[in-house]
Amino acid sequence: MRTPGALAVLLLCSIAGSCQPAASIDSGWGSAAPATQVVEEIEVPPPPFTEGVFPCSDCHDPEIPTNMRRRKMKTAHQEIELRHDQEHRWCLDCHSAVDHDKLHLASGELIDFTESYKLCGQCHGDKYRDWRAGVHGRRSGSWDGHKTYLLCVNCHNAHAPAFQPLEPESAPWRPHGGSQ
Repeated sequence: MRTPGALAVLLLCSIAGSCQPAASIDSGWGSAAPATQVVEEIEVPPPPFTEGVFPCSDCHDPEIPTNMRRRKMKTAHQEIELRHDQEHRWCLDCHSAVDHDKLHLASGELIDFTESYKLCGQCHGDKYRDWRAGVHGRRSGSWDGHKTYLLCVNCHNAHAPAFQPLEPESAPWRPHGGSQ
């Protein structure tokens, strides 16, 4: 006996003319996935780096050991004020101390700055899910085809992610003339 769900799938397959398995999306969190899972490539623009700050290795010499101690920056990056769970977080919780041009996940896996959404998604899973679905943030492209997503940092400052206060707009005005 077929279940209503199985009948719906058969109906959709007959309409579409194909019953290929749907591509699933890798969460990026190292979850165990079936062997048939297809990992979707996500196209994103480059992060909005401040002029002259990337690549980090231009200033950070890999031969000099990284000071791992949590401290206030005195010789560089003084302009950065961490207001992102600052009681519990510090620079090296996200930035790699081994490869200064990379970020790292909680697992230690190094990722490029263009994959920073994986890092953000570790703590902000609901926002990551909504971003992937196109509900949070911005993506452009076809609803059923190629898409380009904006990174979290295109809208949120990674070091102080809350939106800054906005000046309110003036009240709307009623159009004059015409019959209504």
